[in-house]
Amino acid sequence: MSSKLYPFWVVGHRGAKAVAPENTLVSVRRAAADGAKMVEVDIKLTADGRAMVMHDELLDRTTDGSGPMEHTLFEAVSALDAGSWFAPEFKGEPVPTLEELIDVLAELSLAVNLEIKPCPGREAETAKVCIDIARAAWPAHLPPPVLSSFSRTSMEVARDLARDWPRAWLDEKLSDDWEELAVALDVQAAHLGTKDLTEADVRRVLASGHELAVWTVNDVARARQLRSWGAAAIITDNPALLIAGGDGLV
Repeated sequence: MSSKLYPFWVVGHRGAKAVAPENTLVSVRRAAADGAKMVEVDIKLTADGRAMVMHDELLDRTTDGSGPMEHTLFEAVSALDAGSWFAPEFKGEPVPTLEELIDVLAELSLAVNLEIKPCPGREAETAKVCIDIARAAWPAHLPPPVLSSFSRTSMEVARDLARDWPRAWLDEKLSDDWEELAVALDVQAAHLGTKDLTEADVRRVLASGHELAVWTVNDVARARQLRSWGAAAIITDNPALLIAGGDGLV
């Protein structure tokens, strides 16, 4: 199955999160090596406003650093080890900048979903910096990035600055005001969590004229079910597993 926003069924979550340290270049490369043609990564700002590939507000879980990302300067974040926590063979793997990520996407011809992941109070700033950098560096041979966020403010900025790029509202479950929200933010898709997602939810998203990607899907049977319901893509920690069980679709 393919779609306008998601030409590929399998999207690697933070690269290939199940088998490599998430949100690193080695994880993105592993997703590509395992057959993924699209990945999802998180973009967050350092204290001095540099856009880097990072999910958590705190550095503690996925690096050898500690404390809030928003209070740490770029020079310090760039010196951290973002690989050893996962496995010894990844020792020394750095936290990538958005620019470094784009270079690897270009090299590997990978499509991407950039999740704007702001620290509290930096919702507009994070979206603007992310979009400005991507605009300046985006490779002509790649499809434009899909921009998504849990932050309404970030998605309002994306709506205003990147109307020509695909955009998706990100949520754990479909909200009662989905249709109004989709119109207000002018998004083309919803990214919803798999846990509580029902066929009725999928039908509601599709009936509103939007596409749907589902996260985080690590079970082949669930992926097949979602595809039969009309989902356009799944975001998975293990692209190799889902591609192997996906009837030849990537």
